[in-house]
Amino acid sequence: MNECYLGVDIGSISTKAVVIDNHNHIVASQYIWTEGNPIKAVKKLIKEIKCQLPRNVIIKGIGTTGSARKLIGLMLDANIVKNEITAHAIGTLAFYPKTRTILEIGGQDSKIILIKDGIIVDYSMNTLCAAGTGAFLSSQAKRLGIDIEDFGKLALKSVSPVKIAARCTVFAESDLVHKAQVGYKKEDIIAGLCRSIVINYLNNVGKGKKISGPIVFQGGVSKNVGVLKYFKEILNEDIIVDENSHLMGAIGIALLARKYKTGKTYDLSMVDVSFETKGFECSDCSNNCEVLKIYKDSKLIDAWGSKCHKY
Repeated sequence: MNECYLGVDIGSISTKAVVIDNHNHIVASQYIWTEGNPIKAVKKLIKEIKCQLPRNVIIKGIGTTGSARKLIGLMLDANIVKNEITAHAIGTLAFYPKTRTILEIGGQDSKIILIKDGIIVDYSMNTLCAAGTGAFLSSQAKRLGIDIEDFGKLALKSVSPVKIAARCTVFAESDLVHKAQVGYKKEDIIAGLCRSIVINYLNNVGKGKKISGPIVFQGGVSKNVGVLKYFKEILNEDIIVDENSHLMGAIGIALLARKYKTGKTYDLSMVDVSFETKGFECSDCSNNCEVLKIYKDSKLIDAWGSKCHKY
């Protein structure tokens, strides 16, 4: 039998999964939209992964990362749950061991990770604002009547990118509308938007950071060749974009699941069980804690949010 390990990265916009073997080969992978329901998304994801797996594969470890990692880790009985910073670094170093800087722009957040001698020495994430992320780009593409898949290619056709104020989503949208109304070419507007995203990222997420090569660019936005172009130009560095750059968090957590395996074998039919959450506000004291109860097959298995540990 081929022992393999499942890594699941649950983000606010997308949910990703990979299955790797003992030689770091990807046996199966899937990328779907979270659509505001991580439990439903993971159930769908695992069913699609199961269809890809060869008959001789057994799952010997499961890891979860991303914004809903704790919830989904409980659901899948994961043997390891880790933050995105760790997962992305582990995944990247497995394939690019000399990496010094990781640039990551996802659906609704972005981060930078600095590495020295294979160890994370610094990192930073964006604030609550989603300016410059994948969701921001998608909304602007829709506004301009462009398929997001063609966004970057159109940017490469520009010879005179316009200036777009992308520091804030509201200002960027109004600036974009104004530029379109006064007659700027669509490809120049798109190129300007891609360039402003890079400048915004470096001035905020990358502020005060010493960015050194080799540099690896990850997340869904790394597939945008327009954004990649301006990262290269502004940093004056070559930048690596792996074919699985959008899956690197899932790859990293799968590698950690292998490292910390317990000997247990996982049956992926576990996603067929009933798994739900119920929230309420406890009024037994002045804390008024928002408590979340987690049920598996109608049985209470955990509760979060209680400051006094009553639940």
